[in-house]
Amino acid sequence: MKQEQAETVALQALAWIAEDQDRLGRLLAETGLAPEEIREQAANPTFLGGVLDFLLGDEASLLAFCAETSLEPTWPARARQSLPGGSPGDRGAA
Repeated sequence: MKQEQAETVALQALAWIAEDQDRLGRLLAETGLAPEEIREQAANPTFLGGVLDFLLGDEASLLAFCAETSLEPTWPARARQSLPGGSPGDRGAA
């Protein structure tokens, strides 16, 4: 998957997360960001990778997101691999 497509999937995930106060609250708590910082970071591919990590960390949320957006359940993981930190060679790189 190309990075542009991956970013689109991640932005869809971010919008889906933001639609629910509980999901958004968990994302904010996990990232330590304020809501206005989320908006600023939405153009950052590394942050978008983190959004997908957040989504992929909860199978129920992942499946709900995919069902609501008509995406195959494998797409978020494929998208994650195309963003910074997502490929095995990137893991552990500081």
